[in-house]
Amino acid sequence: MTKRSRIFGRVDAVFKALADPTRRGLLDELFRADGQTLRELEERFPMTRFGVMKHLRQLEDAGLVVTRRRGREKLHFLNPVPIRLIHDRWVSKYAEPWAAGLSELKQTLESPMEKIFEIYIRTTPERLWEAITDPGIRSRYQFGCLITSEWTPGSRVELSHPRAPGLLAEGEILEADPPRRLVQTMTALWSDDAKNEGTSRVTWEVEQVGDSCRLTVTHDQLREGASPEIYGGWPMILSGLKTWLETGESLTTPGSLMYNG
Repeated sequence: MTKRSRIFGRVDAVFKALADPTRRGLLDELFRADGQTLRELEERFPMTRFGVMKHLRQLEDAGLVVTRRRGREKLHFLNPVPIRLIHDRWVSKYAEPWAAGLSELKQTLESPMEKIFEIYIRTTPERLWEAITDPGIRSRYQFGCLITSEWTPGSRVELSHPRAPGLLAEGEILEADPPRRLVQTMTALWSDDAKNEGTSRVTWEVEQVGDSCRLTVTHDQLREGASPEIYGGWPMILSGLKTWLETGESLTTPGSLMYNG
């Protein structure tokens, strides 16, 4: 299978998943309230439990839904990253301001305590870890920002930008298991509203899958009703990370470039 066929195969799966009105309805339900159980979802659709499970499985296969176990329950979360990738590849060329909303499906005022983002990148765990922790590489896909840390438990994390008068964010490394898992706190400092959001937690998890890696970013411990500006940038950041690792180039969409230079 060629690289081109792999890329279009993943895109085809997303379009196929979105083509069905029931599956779009399931995404709407997760947009309304993220992290629902199968029982909660099936109550809203006139079909059998098996039918809802089948549709959820197709959404999972397309990467539009990710799941997490919480005790005996399996929770379903909306993952906007595949839509962001489609947006960055095609739609942004024609309608960036209008289409940016497609990738913000997870931005809701419904008490977002936890947000999960998942993406597959054709790379090794070691290269992916380097891209997450190296300040020079990180600036290529995170709006030109520099992130510095010793990347050991207890060490400080600082996020800055050459054009910003002070730090944009700060935090502390809670766990570091290279190249598999990194957990840190995050306190946004870029505006008074952001400062009022308090401290949250970001977990990076890397799992090798064949010749690729599955990267899962979980942003949790968010306050009830947290502002989307705290977590809404992840789809664009992860899209840029994937582009950098697979092509060696930076995204050139207007949204990706707005803070660069």
